[in-house]
Amino acid sequence: MASEKQEIYFDNAATSFPKPEGVEAGLLHFHRDLGASAGRGAYPRAVLTGRLLEETRKLLASFFNIRKPSQIIFTLNASDALNLAIKGLDWRLGDNAVVSIMDHNSVMRPLHALKNRKGIKITKVKANADGYVNPLDIAKAIDSHTRLVALVHASNVTGTIQPIAEVGDICHRKGVPFLVDAAQSAGVLPIDVESMKIDFLALPGHKALMGPLGTGALYIREGLDLETLREGGTGSQSEQDVQPDFLPDKYEPGSHNALGISGWKGSLDYLAKETIAKVRAHEKRLTERFLEGVSKIKTLTVYGPKKADKQVAVVSLRLGEFAPLELSHRLYERGNLMTRSGLHCAPGAHQTIGTYPLGTTRFSFGYFNTPDDIDQAVSVLDALAKNPSVAIH
Repeated sequence: MASEKQEIYFDNAATSFPKPEGVEAGLLHFHRDLGASAGRGAYPRAVLTGRLLEETRKLLASFFNIRKPSQIIFTLNASDALNLAIKGLDWRLGDNAVVSIMDHNSVMRPLHALKNRKGIKITKVKANADGYVNPLDIAKAIDSHTRLVALVHASNVTGTIQPIAEVGDICHRKGVPFLVDAAQSAGVLPIDVESMKIDFLALPGHKALMGPLGTGALYIREGLDLETLREGGTGSQSEQDVQPDFLPDKYEPGSHNALGISGWKGSLDYLAKETIAKVRAHEKRLTERFLEGVSKIKTLTVYGPKKADKQVAVVSLRLGEFAPLELSHRLYERGNLMTRSGLHCAPGAHQTIGTYPLGTTRFSFGYFNTPDDIDQAVSVLDALAKNPSVAIH
């Protein structure tokens, strides 16, 4: 029975698991020692919660070469950050948004909402069979009406790493704001908002940055302005009827998710010690091992670059006649392997690689996976390929 075997988690592209010990310690610290809202009182617990938020901003700034931590806005997740970046711009009828076919619904759906409400245009740049977007194609898509260029840094379907620095340079030269969706790259790939000329950077706290669910952030380059999507109390300028005009208060109404941010700070402290380079090296080795192992399974098809240096630790595949959902069920039934099947909220990516509408079964590895986990996954896939009905012991 699957329940008798140790579970192996391969869904880190959705949310990383397990979390480093620092996350639990951070949650307990807030629950035990703080417990107060920041900016709402002069007593020590409230002051210390405010300090916690600022320390977390500074940590995030250090990872991404952000000069002013106040330009980092805490959000619910990357989707929330993307909504603020996209809907907060001053869109007008006929404005153009340039995106890629590989982008996630967290980019596409806010843009389509604007298309329906404000009459904007959406230009989707195609990708090659591996999911790679040519920056020259993005340059050609930019016109005098382009209000924003948005690009996912790494695909959550194929793992393909996109040419962010090259696109950032193009956008900078053309004077168009550049939004990067770092859902699959923050914490595992180097990101420098200055050298890459990133104007908006959307981050999830709960993926490779190893924090708890309900955490995320948006970096807004100094000098750029967004309309507020929410207004409310901030503890600052309370005598005014309008939202404060300074960051981060302008975009952070109400009490913060200080509990989650405290846990997130614990994971960021851990990541700072381990280093992003070390995380990337480990996940790259796991990806190489997996790709080499499954390459020997004749009825298995891998999509995307199939090269660990060209992708993050995300691998989508099909096996024989198995539908993706059925394969995920079998993988858990036969080996307690936890994977994700379907379209992964990125239908355009699946159209690109030819797996629409059923999608694929996705393996996504994390820092706490081991080579033995990889070997077990390859073994289960191989056994399923050879005989789908025989139990694995």
